[in-house]
Amino acid sequence: MFRRTFWFTAGAAAGVWATTKVNRKLKKLTPESLAAQAANKAIDAGHRLKEFALDVRDGMAQREAELGEVLGLNERPDPELPAQRRIAAIGDSKQLGDNKQIKYIENTTYTYNRNEDH
Repeated sequence: MFRRTFWFTAGAAAGVWATTKVNRKLKKLTPESLAAQAANKAIDAGHRLKEFALDVRDGMAQREAELGEVLGLNERPDPELPAQRRIAAIGDSKQLGDNKQIKYIENTTYTYNRNEDH
């Protein structure tokens, strides 16, 4: 008698466990649940992509600083060196009218003769 009660209880417990497991799987396969899972995965992918972009930006800044240090771009110029040449590039005396101030573009070697390329 005790044997039958044991197996009856074991079978009932297995049935409850299996039913619960099947119901959970069915709830995961509903359209609403699938949409929520897809949205969560998209959000996670977006976070990973943002972290990757931030890592790339940090790496670029670090590498730029390293290159600037190696090439000497981060150093202050020597005050004994002559001032850099300025090129008068914008405006002429006819266009300026009463205001005779000429605008300069500094540190450039580009010529502004438009006919040069033709």
